[in-house]
Amino acid sequence: MQARLDRQQAMNDSRRALMLDAARTVFEKLGIEGASMREIAKQAGYTPGAIYSYFENKEAIYGALLAESLERLNAAVDAAGSPGLEPAEMLDAKASAWFGFFATNPRDLDLGFYLVQGMRPRGLTAELNYKLNDRLHDALRPCEVALQAMGLSADDALRENTSLFAHGVGLLLMQHTGRIRMFNQDATLLFEDYIIALVERLQR
Repeated sequence: MQARLDRQQAMNDSRRALMLDAARTVFEKLGIEGASMREIAKQAGYTPGAIYSYFENKEAIYGALLAESLERLNAAVDAAGSPGLEPAEMLDAKASAWFGFFATNPRDLDLGFYLVQGMRPRGLTAELNYKLNDRLHDALRPCEVALQAMGLSADDALRENTSLFAHGVGLLLMQHTGRIRMFNQDATLLFEDYIIALVERLQR
């Protein structure tokens, strides 16, 4: 009995993953406004009714994709660095981890900043939007911890971390859109320079 339940769960998980992969492709092509449950079902090879048995609407699919993305982001940040690093080294490791995640996964950057649906969390409930934002902050919080370990107050660490994140996201968007090429610069090197300058300023 348990074996059969396990097989059924594995099949459900596989179908759900396939539907999410299909939705990701459709959202990339059409955006969330242009996408439809019918189009997602077609991409996945299922009927619209089958999709509705897993997700109530396309916004729910979008929320699931973003939640999955944020879990992978947090895993990447958690794996960065090692016990015993100096605070400045930990800051570098953690910041480079979230920056590197988005740099190598530009579609996750689109999801994380609602770029596939017009820069607003349209369709997400306030509760879900809060939960997703909290998971994003979870990935950034280790940098705040490192900044506090370098001697900053909680408020100052939050302020510096916000600036660090804003700078990194700006560079990522320039890389993602290709605009960085007009300056003949490398986004990763510029981000590393920012961290070095930040550490030097704080250590002074």
